[in-house]
Amino acid sequence: MSKLIITAAICGAEVTKKHNPSVPYTVEEIAAEAEAAYAAGASIIHLHVREDDGTPTQCKERFQKCFDAIKAKCPDVIIQPSTGGATGMTAEERLQPVSLSPEMASLDCGTCNFGGDEIFINTENMIIEFAAKMREYNVMPELECFDKGMIDMALRLAGKNHISGHLHFNFVLGVNGGISATPRDFLFMKESIPKDATFTVTGIGRAEFPMAALAIISGGHVRVGFEDNIYLSKGVLAKSNAELVAKAVRLADELGRGIATPSEAREILRLS
Repeated sequence: MSKLIITAAICGAEVTKKHNPSVPYTVEEIAAEAEAAYAAGASIIHLHVREDDGTPTQCKERFQKCFDAIKAKCPDVIIQPSTGGATGMTAEERLQPVSLSPEMASLDCGTCNFGGDEIFINTENMIIEFAAKMREYNVMPELECFDKGMIDMALRLAGKNHISGHLHFNFVLGVNGGISATPRDFLFMKESIPKDATFTVTGIGRAEFPMAALAIISGGHVRVGFEDNIYLSKGVLAKSNAELVAKAVRLADELGRGIATPSEAREILRLS
């Protein structure tokens, strides 16, 4: 079994300082959270960016400032910008960070009802467009799947060569409108991907660490961070993303998985 890749999703687009005062907004705050998460054991930083007042943005220039600030503190970390952005953004807005040629970026593989009137739209043609843009800039897609049908979509598009290279999935479990965060549904997702694919598991809210444990013992990888969960334990707000990463490291240690460095993560994901 390979070493464990830990991704830290340090701020997301929806969670705010009202939810947890430690959520980073500014370039300096984002860089500091990335550095602390890296020091705790994260080899990938899944990155959304904000304006200083917390407004989510996909502005290429803002991403570049955050890339530069993070790389100044931890040069070898893998930065994985989001192309999900926030609900309501156009495809053109969402794709901006891809033109910076990061090593990886998220590629959402279907539409999802996020609650109320919020619909996260990813049509088949949008997915094809995003995948083409990633190929143009030599960016590896992480295939974000909120339900089994999204895996099927990704595999169908891979079969048509719209998505190429090594397939790496992120199972997002427990989102409103998506598949639930249960052992049954995790196994359903895991058994639905090719044997030579790799996968990360993202459990939302209270499911973060139960799903992380399942990923660890099943040979998968783990995502934690404020985008998905703001609590270290029931009723206890995490003081930083690093606390969440450190908890994942402790779980991995108890379950016998070593932690991958960024260079080892690149090898596992066939980035190097």
